[in-house]
Amino acid sequence: MNTFKMLVITASMGMYSNGMAAIDVKGTISFNSQIADKNVSISERNKNYSKMDTLKSNQTIINLGGHQVPVLKGGLYDRFRSNPPLSVVEKEAPEIDLSWFKTIQKQKKEVGFTTYSPNFYYSNSSITAIYTADMTMLKKLIPAEVRDIVKPISITPGRGLVAITAYAYHYCDNDSYNELSISIVTTKPNSTNWGVFSLMKELKNKNLWGYILKLPVDTELARVRGVVGYNLPKWLIPMKYSDQGEMMKFDFYDESGKMDFSMGGKKLAIGDVQPDIVRSNFINKDRNGQLTHGYTDVRAIKKASSKKKEDVQLNLTNGPLSMFIKSLDLGKLMRYDYQPEFQAALYTPELTERSK
Repeated sequence: MNTFKMLVITASMGMYSNGMAAIDVKGTISFNSQIADKNVSISERNKNYSKMDTLKSNQTIINLGGHQVPVLKGGLYDRFRSNPPLSVVEKEAPEIDLSWFKTIQKQKKEVGFTTYSPNFYYSNSSITAIYTADMTMLKKLIPAEVRDIVKPISITPGRGLVAITAYAYHYCDNDSYNELSISIVTTKPNSTNWGVFSLMKELKNKNLWGYILKLPVDTELARVRGVVGYNLPKWLIPMKYSDQGEMMKFDFYDESGKMDFSMGGKKLAIGDVQPDIVRSNFINKDRNGQLTHGYTDVRAIKKASSKKKEDVQLNLTNGPLSMFIKSLDLGKLMRYDYQPEFQAALYTPELTERSK
């Protein structure tokens, strides 16, 4: 890769990973210890949602699209089903600036269950690593119907891009949970694949596109909502999030509870940045095989980036997620992004023009 092309790619990857985080205004927020402790306790209360025989005293069962789902008793989702009054959120989490959310109007949607779009994510953290990956494998992983309209962006001959992001959703309409995303960077639908120039155009327009390969979560509520309502490849596994020490770290386990892999990112110095909204789009197939388009608007509040490979760690085993990551033949780290604070609005997918 020539020097100019490398500089262009690495300079632009930061916006891409920030945009893909959310899936994913808080203005300037002082996230003090009182709120941080509250978010940790919410995450702890949400653990072990998955099995009915582990139902806790602070959980209750709801019917969601025909699924019996444990949720936090008295939590936002138990009370409001994705449509909490912002006045309630403001009262329960007064440190959170809700000004951005006040500019967005929710709409009632039927997606296998009743919900309100977009789903609000009030306070969240993430780390993202973007690597080059084997283009032949990436093409195989995208269904033919999807590949007809979007293409993996080619960075060099035989190499595309994969974004691996770990999320901690501390406080959102469906309470709190953790998530792992593995996605392919793609072109905009029905556009020519000009490689890095296609990517630069998406970045300029702050309108990014990707195909989501894997999206495991650690609560049954997030799994059912994602699979039934958003056509996303979600399943339930145990996860652990830690923000202690010099790194933000996520541990991911297989469905039996055995360690699969961990991802850690250095806590980079945060400079003075203005919050910026980027749209992250995804194309998927619904239960009927029809193509759908969904997107997330993400506003990064605190963020920093690096190109140093030592700033991010992927510790792989022989677990299923680890083996999948190995199969992608990851190469050069193009960008690492540390995003300790962001907010997001996730919109329910709609049929593409091609499927209408």
